[in-house]
Amino acid sequence: MTVPFIDLKRLHEGVRGELLAAFARVLDSGVFVQGPEVAAFEAEAALQYGARHAIATSSGTAALHLALAAAGIGAGDEVITVANTFIATAEAITLAGATPVFAEIEDGGFNIDPADAERRITARTKAIVAVHLYGQMAQMGRLQAICSEHGLKLIEDACQAHGARLEGRMAGTIGDAGCLSFYPTKNVGTLGEGGMVLTADDQIADRVRSLSNHGQASRHEHVVPGYNYRMPELQTAALRVLSPHLETWNAARRIAAGWYETGLAGLPVEKPAAGPDGSHVFHLYVIRCRARAGLQAALAGAGIQAAIHYPLPIHLQPAYRSCGGGEGSLPRTEAAVEEILSLPFHPAIRRDEVDEVCEAIATFYGAHA
Repeated sequence: MTVPFIDLKRLHEGVRGELLAAFARVLDSGVFVQGPEVAAFEAEAALQYGARHAIATSSGTAALHLALAAAGIGAGDEVITVANTFIATAEAITLAGATPVFAEIEDGGFNIDPADAERRITARTKAIVAVHLYGQMAQMGRLQAICSEHGLKLIEDACQAHGARLEGRMAGTIGDAGCLSFYPTKNVGTLGEGGMVLTADDQIADRVRSLSNHGQASRHEHVVPGYNYRMPELQTAALRVLSPHLETWNAARRIAAGWYETGLAGLPVEKPAAGPDGSHVFHLYVIRCRARAGLQAALAGAGIQAAIHYPLPIHLQPAYRSCGGGEGSLPRTEAAVEEILSLPFHPAIRRDEVDEVCEAIATFYGAHA
């Protein structure tokens, strides 16, 4: 059996007609940028996520850049985050003019270690970007307390955590601003690129709206140099069809994670911990394992697609080596990235596919006992 890493075609089969109707609606309107679809989606998203403001953007990277810039982060500032994330997290800090400072991950997890983040605060530190990696929320209570004590902004990179909740609050709505990505593979994605900034801060919201649309305060009145970070109407129309399925799809992800939990029992792999109820939405199902290269090759030989998110931490990437302490500076992070493996996972995955993956893993470790 071939088991794809993700199957978006299968996921979208049930809403194909609705998507085509949404595209026809936009085509018939003749409005393709900053039209009624964006306005309606922003209002719907604010209700869905429990946010005072929800501002659509062209991508998750754009959302992160805008949130930082709107929060007053700029040249000469330092922003603390993690190195085991997609490079867009660090790129957004750079685009804002600041310097990323990489903190260690928590022991036994993949999110930022609040204590290590606090140790890295200097006079130049202006914000912490908490990444909710793989769908698991970071320790927001501790991070809020640290930011409050030191006068820092707290930005949530919730691009992998749509719908995750912590003490009743959605990921992206706890910090000063939160950022979502609607890349197609996310828990809710569009059929291209898209993003969103969530915030309860009126001033941040006003600045995000202005900066995302060429720095305009009103039409043809440009108060600051801005960017073209607007979400197109077609992508927004798709999201209006797909976003209502978030809770159903997240429930399916949790069920599939349970299948893996059962199927991998007794095998020499470290399975992801679900954490408090609702705090993990399993954007990815990531195990830690020994002999990873051999396991991944064996899975590929059996027609099973597995991936690594992410194989080289940002502080060791050529683009950001100058910002880190080099190899050995983040031992927990560096150890984790040598062992992580993302197994096939999506809301439409079948039980027999999960069983096939687990059997292949059991066969590999049985042969290499």
